Amino acid sequence: MVTARVLVAADKFKGSLTAAQVAERVTTGLLRVVPGLDVETLPVADGGDGTVAAALAAGFERREARVTGPLGDPVVAAYALRSTTAVVEMAEASGLQHLPPGVFAPLTATTHGSGELLRAALDDGARTIVFGVGGSATTDGGAGMLTALGARFLDEDGAPVGPGGGGLARIATADLSGLDPRLADVDLVLASDVDNPLTGPKGAPAVYGRQKGATVEDIAVLDAALSRYAAVLGAEQATLPGAGAAGGIGYGALVGLGARFRPGIEVMLDVLGFAPALARATLVVTGEGSLDEQTLHGKAPAGVAAAARAAGVQVVAVCGRLALTEEELEKAGIARAYALADLEPDPAVSMAQAGPLLERAAESVARDFLS
Repeated sequence: MVTARVLVAADKFKGSLTAAQVAERVTTGLLRVVPGLDVETLPVADGGDGTVAAALAAGFERREARVTGPLGDPVVAAYALRSTTAVVEMAEASGLQHLPPGVFAPLTATTHGSGELLRAALDDGARTIVFGVGGSATTDGGAGMLTALGARFLDEDGAPVGPGGGGLARIATADLSGLDPRLADVDLVLASDVDNPLTGPKGAPAVYGRQKGATVEDIAVLDAALSRYAAVLGAEQATLPGAGAAGGIGYGALVGLGARFRPGIEVMLDVLGFAPALARATLVVTGEGSLDEQTLHGKAPAGVAAAARAAGVQVVAVCGRLALTEEELEKAGIARAYALADLEPDPAVSMAQAGPLLERAAESVARDFLS
């Protein structure tokens, strides 16, 4: 009889549990039913917020830098380093979490701090940088990031344009000659679960502007400004997958930094060492806060399930809420999903008690698949 070995490779339950906490709670529940079970944990992320935390849980070293926040105030941002590989998360410097409650700056929020964070990784000797983008407070096309790394964006009078996407409405010329020369020798991987273009009906302002406080009028201003920016800097890259990620910082990385785009979960599975862990497993438990239509388009559980299915390893999922049919789960390679909402239908209570509920869900996984 083959000895059961479980790999817990789940993302965070946003607002309730980090990916590492999810792994801990699932492990506790599994062991309660099957004492002595061989369980390996590998918290995962898809390039958005939580990416650095997943890298740290996998053994990367935490580094910090004091950088410019999205409103121009200083913030402390973390990144992860192992040997010459760095995992940098733009949300650490330019994310929504740095905005006071109810305060947004859709036209002026800047990614300047993300550029400073990349520079800190370069200073630390990074030769490969996984740049996870998502959760941004910004829609400036990465102009702030590029400025921090030495680029100049000028208006018709030769003066620097203002911060944020709104300032790009005045851009006339772009000078990238001053970009940090070390960037030429770095493999910069743009890791994102978003494949939107920069502008247009599926572009960064139209699709994501509202969550950053943009009005209908702001969205029109930002789309026009980013279109002008792309006309100056390079229109071809504006339509590439990932250009619209994180308020267009993907475009800035592609056109200005020579980044190459890869789906975030694929990159992170490579960086975190998922393949060797999967080879040791007979069952994989994955999951995230909400298993829904978005999950199927590049989110962590879908990536984990696809890799496991290719290796012939069965996958089950845990989640806060489930909005996928059995057929959709099966198509994604997930044998069964266990939702906390089935144990506690009140969303507020479910989120507050996510840890104990997740242990109970894991007990069910053990009884159904390991007993």
